[in-house]
Amino acid sequence: MASILPQAKSAAVNPLKSSQPLGAAFAFLGVDGAIPLFHGSQGCTSFALVLFVRHFKEAVPLQTTAMDELATILGGADHLEEAILNLKTRTKPKLIGVCTTALVETRGEDFASDIASIKRDRAKELAGTEIMLAKTPDFDGAIEEGWAKAVTAMIEGITRPGEQVRQASKVAVLPGWNLTVADIEHLREVVESFGLQPVVLPDVSGSLDGMVPDRWVPTTYGGTSVKDIRELGTAAHCIAIGEHMRCPAEALQRLTGVPYMLSQSLIGLQAVDRLISFLSMISGAAVPVTVRRRRAQLQDALLDGHFHFGGKKIAIAAEPDQLYQLATFFVGMGAEIAAAVTTAETSRILETIPAESVQVGDLGDLEALAAGTDLIVTHSHGRQAAARLGIPLMRVGFPIFDRLGSQHKLTILYQGTRDLLFEAANLFQATQHAPKPETLDPFRNRDMPDDASSLLARS
Repeated sequence: MASILPQAKSAAVNPLKSSQPLGAAFAFLGVDGAIPLFHGSQGCTSFALVLFVRHFKEAVPLQTTAMDELATILGGADHLEEAILNLKTRTKPKLIGVCTTALVETRGEDFASDIASIKRDRAKELAGTEIMLAKTPDFDGAIEEGWAKAVTAMIEGITRPGEQVRQASKVAVLPGWNLTVADIEHLREVVESFGLQPVVLPDVSGSLDGMVPDRWVPTTYGGTSVKDIRELGTAAHCIAIGEHMRCPAEALQRLTGVPYMLSQSLIGLQAVDRLISFLSMISGAAVPVTVRRRRAQLQDALLDGHFHFGGKKIAIAAEPDQLYQLATFFVGMGAEIAAAVTTAETSRILETIPAESVQVGDLGDLEALAAGTDLIVTHSHGRQAAARLGIPLMRVGFPIFDRLGSQHKLTILYQGTRDLLFEAANLFQATQHAPKPETLDPFRNRDMPDDASSLLARS
């Protein structure tokens, strides 16, 4: 069991985490026809928007209530109402996801009451648009908590409650924030290969996959439909991926009675086997040939690649669930987690991470702990630390802005685990120096005493 070391510094040095509002906006972006709305200052939204655009290289619909000094003092209910009505009039979204920021949260406003009043008083103008609230102050949690809160809010606010007629082949899938576009697409294909019908919430593979629409669309143009969210209670089963998705899965079960299966990781042979066995059980179908073939390919890759991992020391900085998934993968390959840094200490998964300790901190802490390791694993903001230490960097998570196509990188199930293995092993090989003759022969060019030299000269 890892010991959790709390953050001791009063300031972040090269921050690791992204904020809760960004995580909530990220989840809302996985819904078709949606617009995330930051309730706070314009600067909060601008910073999040820059990160989204640099990571996805796409136009991202993100709006703000643009609170000024007067509204901050007197209250922002009027700004919130005006922003919602303007968005409804100009863009006609199917969903507006309100993400609160530290500015308004510190003031202690009653956002739920404000939104309820707006929906009641402006029911005619807002017809056809769902208004969701995720309370996500910047000063608490990180992207993981924000994502989970937004998904929970959508389930509690849109999904029709009560026991409903179940569709035997319908499966609700609640992916974690760290699944890429390619991950979600691949996961859907695997679930469908068992004859099942997955409904993914949120589905960023439909909205942030790089597709170019034939016209300008002011909202998201893909993802989970509001109708699908409303009908989640008709699913026979629910699959939640990552410990932070336990809360949304429990909310769905509480509202509709849909049972859930929680998978804390989809990386590694054992973790993927568990999911595949579950899909085979609920569908009553044998594992498809294509899935079996990918498993065999992963087994071969494990045999080919494990030589490169033995004894390697790894330094990882990531959100709790992603940290757990990556740490278990590397330890399973024979490596050692020499440094583990995360963003928040609230997740129950941290105690199960296979490391001596987990430091809650930033990339400055990672740089201090990573000296002497063989590989640094974190997002693009860790590139300076890796360069100063002379250690290769494996980019994961969000944001990745100095590499192209990060959203199309596959990291889960048999094929994704294989690709992850190859990427790490190739980084090890690229930095491995060939031995020199003097390192192989300890007696080569050795210093000899004077008397021994004279004896050799006479002989």
